[in-house]
Amino acid sequence: MVLTAAVAVVAQLGGCAGTPIEGRARGVGDIDAGTAAGIPVDNNQPSGPKQGVPDAELAVENADGGEMDRLATNALADIYRYWGERMPADFDGQEFEPVKRLASYDSEGKSITLCGQSTKQLVNAFYCGQDDSVAWDRGVLLPMLDKQFGPMSVVAVLAHEMGHAVQFRLGAKSNISQATPTIVKEQQADCYAGGFFRWVADKKSEHFDINAGTGLNHVLATMFFIRDPAGLSASKQGAHGLAFDRVFAFQAGFAEGPTRCARMDTDEINGRIVEKERKDSEIENSKDGNVDLSKDEVRKLLKESLSDAFSGTDSHPEITYDGADCDSGTSTPPVSFCPDSNTIAVDADEVQKIANPPKRGQEPGVDGAGIGDFAAFAEIASRYSLSVQKTEGAPLDGDKAGLRTACLTGAWARYTDTATDDTGRRLRLAVGDLDEAVAELLQDNSLIAADARGKQIPSGFARVEAFRVGFFEGSKGCASRFS
Repeated sequence: MVLTAAVAVVAQLGGCAGTPIEGRARGVGDIDAGTAAGIPVDNNQPSGPKQGVPDAELAVENADGGEMDRLATNALADIYRYWGERMPADFDGQEFEPVKRLASYDSEGKSITLCGQSTKQLVNAFYCGQDDSVAWDRGVLLPMLDKQFGPMSVVAVLAHEMGHAVQFRLGAKSNISQATPTIVKEQQADCYAGGFFRWVADKKSEHFDINAGTGLNHVLATMFFIRDPAGLSASKQGAHGLAFDRVFAFQAGFAEGPTRCARMDTDEINGRIVEKERKDSEIENSKDGNVDLSKDEVRKLLKESLSDAFSGTDSHPEITYDGADCDSGTSTPPVSFCPDSNTIAVDADEVQKIANPPKRGQEPGVDGAGIGDFAAFAEIASRYSLSVQKTEGAPLDGDKAGLRTACLTGAWARYTDTATDDTGRRLRLAVGDLDEAVAELLQDNSLIAADARGKQIPSGFARVEAFRVGFFEGSKGCASRFS
C-alpha cells in the first residue's frame, strides 16, 4: 500500500450497501466453499505426477533425458491429448495439430538457437510462432518452479505455452489477429491452461493428478511468481498481467472451458484489468511499495480506512496491537475479533512477518517468507469485517461466514483503490497489492476467508472468487451472494 493525498470519486461501502463497478467481470459462476467450480475439495486425493505410468514418447530436440525433460514431455503428451479432444468438440470440428518442434535447453549450459535467439541465460519457456515450436529451460526455470511450487507448476507453464499454439491454430475463432495486444493473448493462454487443468481434475490425464484443494492452490500461487512487475502497463508490449488478473483467467478456463477463453478480447481485458499504469507516486512511496505497519500514523490511517469503508454500519471496533488474545471468545492469531469487547486484537510481530515482502527466489508465505503489507492489512480487515457482520446480525461461524468475510475484505480493498475529496494522507491501494491478497488467500492458515473461529473455507479457488466479488460488486454483492 502507499500513503497518498488522493483526490478521486468513491462509492461508499457501508453495511450491505455498495455500488458495483460497471463493466467488470463478476466471477466465474456460483461459489461453493467446498468445491473448485464444482469439483469437491479433498486434500487426501493425490496431486502430481502419477506413479508407475510409462513416460510419454515425443521427439524433443536437445533433451538430456533427465527428470525435468521427462516431466515436460509427459505434460505435453497429455496436453496434446486434451486438445485432440477439445479442439474439434469446441471449435466446429477443427482438428488439433501438434506443434512442429519441441526443444529443451539449459540456460546455463551449452547454448543453442531457438526462435532466432540464443538460449544462453534465457530463463524461460515459450511458444514461437515463427517455427511453431515450444521450448523450455530445463536447467534453471523448470527446477526453480518445481522446487518452489511443485511439479504441477511446470505443467501449468507448459499448458500456458501450448495455449499460444492453440491461438495460432484457431486464429479468428480465438479472437486473435496480428493486431491483438499481448495482454489478451497471454490471459487467453492462462485461460486455456485452466481448461486443461479441469480435464486433469476430472481424472482424464494419463500422467497427472490434481486435487481441487492444496494441489490447485499451488498452481494458482504460481501466478504470483510469474506475474508482471508492479507498474508495468497492461498496454505495453509483452505484458502478461498481474496475478489477480491471471488467476481470474485461469479460473475462467477451469470453470467454463476453452470456448470461454476464446471469447476473451480487448474489450473484456480493458474492462476488468484493475491495476493499470499509475503515476510513480501511486506505485511506490516507500521501499518496495510497502508501508511500515509499526508506525502509529499507518495504524491510524488503517483504522480510518476501515471505518470509512464501512461507515454505513454501527460497527466501530477498536484495533489493538499488543497480542491476539481475547479475554473471552475465540482467539485466531495473528489477528482476532473479540466480540465481547468489540476489539480487533493484533499480534504486531506476527503480522509484520506477513507484511515483509518475500526475497527474490522465495515462495510467498513459505519457510518464513512474508508476502507484503497488503496481505497483512487484509488479515486485519477480515477480522474487522466480522464486527460489521455481527452488527448486521449475520452468523459468524461456518463456511458462509468465511465467504462473506473474504467478500467484505475485497469490498474494503476496492475502497482503498478510490478516495474521497479530502486533502489529508490516507492509505491507497498500490500496484501489486491485489496480488498479495491472492497469495495470502491461498495460504493454508490465512484468515481472509475464515470465520470468527478461524476456520478457513476449504476451497482456495472459492476464497479468491469471494474476494473478487467484493472487489467488483461491493458489499451489496456480498449480501446478495452470501446472505
